Amino acid sequence: MIIKHALIYTPEHTFAPGELVIRDGRIAAGAADPLPGEEVVDAGGLYALPGLLDIHFHGAVGHDFCDGTEESIQALADFEASKGVLAICPATMTYSEEILNGVMDAAAAHKNERGADLVGINMEGPFISPHKLGAQNPAYLHLPDVAMFRRLQKRSGGLIKLVDIAPEEECAFDFISKCKDEVRISIAHTCTSYDTAIAAFDLGASHMTHLYNAMPGITHREPGPIIAALERKAEVELITDGVHIHPAMVRFTFHTFGDDRVILIADSMMACGLPDGQYSLGGQAVTVKGPRATLTEQPGVIAGSATCLYDCMKRAVLDMGVPLESAVRAASENPARSIGVDADYGSLAAGRYGNVILADKALEIQSVIQKGVRIL
Repeated sequence: MIIKHALIYTPEHTFAPGELVIRDGRIAAGAADPLPGEEVVDAGGLYALPGLLDIHFHGAVGHDFCDGTEESIQALADFEASKGVLAICPATMTYSEEILNGVMDAAAAHKNERGADLVGINMEGPFISPHKLGAQNPAYLHLPDVAMFRRLQKRSGGLIKLVDIAPEEECAFDFISKCKDEVRISIAHTCTSYDTAIAAFDLGASHMTHLYNAMPGITHREPGPIIAALERKAEVELITDGVHIHPAMVRFTFHTFGDDRVILIADSMMACGLPDGQYSLGGQAVTVKGPRATLTEQPGVIAGSATCLYDCMKRAVLDMGVPLESAVRAASENPARSIGVDADYGSLAAGRYGNVILADKALEIQSVIQKGVRIL
């Protein structure tokens, strides 16, 4: 496929007019004449964005990754691809090892034959604080356990790319020290102090799960883990659904951490793509009204989002004042680099998969192209 007359998002994080050549499923270097039978697409000045990568979401369209079935994984892959998210690293919830075994088995067996490519697993639970559960189920909490993680990683076929941990919990430092070279470690669902977070980063943690949510905030005498992440140059996830974080804090985060270290995520649950109503997450009842999902029995507790990553990126730009160049980077290149798949995903540089979103100036998706094949 050759895409002509597009406004292309470049590897330098700017937009430039030009054409994209996709051969054998990957971006080719430079311009080229069409081959016999090759599709030529006139983009008519549309934005050409790299396919997005969501490294933290749980579900959509009535399915959850923790269903542990091929049917659910495929449904998520199909839905995400239709929204321009062409690579996925879905998140587990806090469950027992027995239940997580089934999730790992299903992920390892998935073949990536259609829809978004399953490129990893984000193990959000169960190594978290009982005092910052959010929508996680307290019945399945577990202290950080190196052997348990390694058993699950083996079962997944090496798909686990992120493990979340509350560094103040017993065994956490030992876990970080022993596993830092095997998986990216993220601070999450935590009551940690600034000092403990600094120590965790110095031991090898390098990521923050849904920044500001389920963690202490910033005060002038207790700076907390957010300032520790800033000083240790950690990557930070942001949910820009308009519910989890005020737009001013989103702008503040891009300004302070820099658009090279912010990763946009959806953190969506099974209601994403469906009407308001009653759903579940991690075995707990959830009520969804508009963009807000909350635990039915604890209406003050947010239970993930009902918004896909593309719409989170779009909202960051149109409603929150984040530059388009920064938002695209935070939803494509940065997450791909975070989980180590940036040689294939997250960019329109030569050699990467030909995963392209064509969008108009209002950021409405006009077409989705996966590995050089139009799928929308």
